[in-house]
Amino acid sequence: MELNQFENELREQIIKALKEQGFKINPHLRPVECNKEVYRSIQLKSKFEQMSLHKKFLLNSIKQVKNYCRNGYEISPEKITLQVREVKCRSMEEVLFKWWNLVWWSIPYQRPYGRQLRFLLWDISHDAPFGLIGLQSPVLKLSVRDKYLELPKETMDIWVNMSMNAQRVGALPPYNQLIGGKMVALALTCNEIRDFYRKKYGNTITILQKRKLKPELLFITTTSAFGKSSIYNRLKYNGETIAINLGYTRGAGTFHIPESLYEQILKFLSLKGVNIARGYGYGPSRKIKLITLGLRLLGLFQYEYHGIKREFYLFPLVKNLKEVIQKGQEPIWIDRPFGELVDYWKKRWALPRAERISNWKYFNSHKFFEETEKMLKEI
Repeated sequence: MELNQFENELREQIIKALKEQGFKINPHLRPVECNKEVYRSIQLKSKFEQMSLHKKFLLNSIKQVKNYCRNGYEISPEKITLQVREVKCRSMEEVLFKWWNLVWWSIPYQRPYGRQLRFLLWDISHDAPFGLIGLQSPVLKLSVRDKYLELPKETMDIWVNMSMNAQRVGALPPYNQLIGGKMVALALTCNEIRDFYRKKYGNTITILQKRKLKPELLFITTTSAFGKSSIYNRLKYNGETIAINLGYTRGAGTFHIPESLYEQILKFLSLKGVNIARGYGYGPSRKIKLITLGLRLLGLFQYEYHGIKREFYLFPLVKNLKEVIQKGQEPIWIDRPFGELVDYWKKRWALPRAERISNWKYFNSHKFFEETEKMLKEI
């Protein structure tokens, strides 16, 4: 096939795929409507694509995952006792993390890049996974974050590489009905996660400037799923603000470009003589850079902007974050033992919710996995 013909067909395939997801093109890309229902529907196609790619794993693991999931009525909220478990490769926790990461969230799974830390919050009283935290390297440049922190250009890589971005934060059923998402969000700032980071990345060297960093995690960032976040908004602990709202992202990303078309874009770029190397050393923003270039060469300008703007939040882990960055002060660490956060969450949210409503009791594990298995076999 000639390059011009391949280029025209690829452009038409991309436009068709975007329209099928629920985008309109006039002339740039935007959702047909701006509400959570439309946003969720748009991302459903990408979610199912990822589930289809991992279909064998999901079906083979479903029995093991089900064994660790509890019915709502089996949970005694006052007895919930949590611990933070780091997810190790080829462990039972990794199977559970991967399975729920693919199945449970509306936002589709995307392969993490760079530094990674994965955690399960585990209810040891009920021997069940409570929630997930997935951290990865943040992108080097992000205007909403960089403007707030006033990151110096010459040392930007240092400060960005002393942070992590939370790609996945949330509670699993039936704990989600007990406002478990607030607990998982609180856990981002616990001492234990800082300790895990320090042990794992004691000798980190930045990719671009080859600088050796102190093994300290200064802050964590994340974004809401759809517009305003019910989990992060006004999230406080003993009167202290946990998550600082910095505004909205511009709505750029890659989820709306199916993996099959991404591979075609890479082929197109390669034919154009572009270096499409990926992986270690290229950073977490490599995929979006390649997609952006490919779309522009195809005449689809700014199609990397899907228009789903998300609230951006920053979780400081030191009291004097700006002074550390701008004035070189020594960090004054925020002391939040995980156990104390759990006690606070139970008293502030879980137990009052358990008394007010009873819907958490009606989560049926058998029905959930029966319906999920049927759906997996059909995709």
